[in-house]
Amino acid sequence: MLDERTPIVIEDEESFRDFHDAVSDYAPHIEALVALLRQQPTDSDAVADLFRTFHNIKGDASLCRLTFLVPFMHSAETLLARVRSGEVPFTPRLADVLLLSTDRLQQAVDSLAAGESTGNLHLAELTSALEAMHHMAPTEVERACVQLIAALTGVREERGEVFDLQALMIDRPGDLAFFKQLALQLERRSSLFTGRTERNLKLALLTNQLAGAPIDPEQLCAAVYVHDLGMVWLPEALWIGNRVMHDEERQQMRQHVGWAAGLLQRIPGWDLAARIVLHHHEKPDGTGYPQGLHQDQIEPGAKILALVDAFESVMVKQGARGQPRSTLRAAAEVNAADHQFDPAWVRHFNHAVQHVLDEANS
Repeated sequence: MLDERTPIVIEDEESFRDFHDAVSDYAPHIEALVALLRQQPTDSDAVADLFRTFHNIKGDASLCRLTFLVPFMHSAETLLARVRSGEVPFTPRLADVLLLSTDRLQQAVDSLAAGESTGNLHLAELTSALEAMHHMAPTEVERACVQLIAALTGVREERGEVFDLQALMIDRPGDLAFFKQLALQLERRSSLFTGRTERNLKLALLTNQLAGAPIDPEQLCAAVYVHDLGMVWLPEALWIGNRVMHDEERQQMRQHVGWAAGLLQRIPGWDLAARIVLHHHEKPDGTGYPQGLHQDQIEPGAKILALVDAFESVMVKQGARGQPRSTLRAAAEVNAADHQFDPAWVRHFNHAVQHVLDEANS
């Protein structure tokens, strides 16, 4: 079993690059098979293909000397062997578990490629949870899937307090109406952005509400509308697409924060919104930008906006890859990046995502 406290050493850089590329190719195939099985859960050919794909990833990991991934892939492969034999049905919750596991695999190899730790991904715990399903009765497997989805995403199936999400939305004349129109113009730059303004605003305002509304809702609303407007002065290839940027491009990207905050600073009455925008790429450990602020120096509203912005980035990435957008998978990726966010706000954000899912399913 992987000890995630021990740094992972890449023994063969060329083999690792090959594996990284292979995972990028395998992932869309897994997504397509899972989508097919959601519609036709008894399709034995699709189940067999899915089993082979996980088996091939396991074999590639072993050949490329990434042995820490072998138990993880074997645990998913063995669970699929039970589906293939007819012991366990292919259910929507099992589909979610397989997709979330695939996402964690991608996040692990992306982290290694960037020289980052994989400890925040909790692969050992995920492997153990999958292994525990190998000998469970089908009904127990389903319950275990529910628990695992909740652990990975922070979102539980139980319905909590009901909110009128539409009532939280702020629609005011004047500056806010102007900011909203600017945000909607940004949406029109790409079909990938369709609906982002309302989606982001709803999540931000609800997260604030669930925390007791410590941030002025109008200031938060303005920050949500304006935070990415600086992107329009950057080459579209940097912010519309799904590719790895080099250092110079990353430095270019970082300028958008100051431009957007500067717009708000020049309009009387929006100083708090400007600080929220300026701080929303800061991180509690001081590794963020543009000022390298630490936990207590970061504007609380910026901690909400950071979560919403990261969530939206995952949703856009899914769309850019031609995948159906999954709120659960986006929430799981945000929760996996726990070192980037304030844990107290992550809890409120997870509850907000749950309410949004409840609204969509009602």
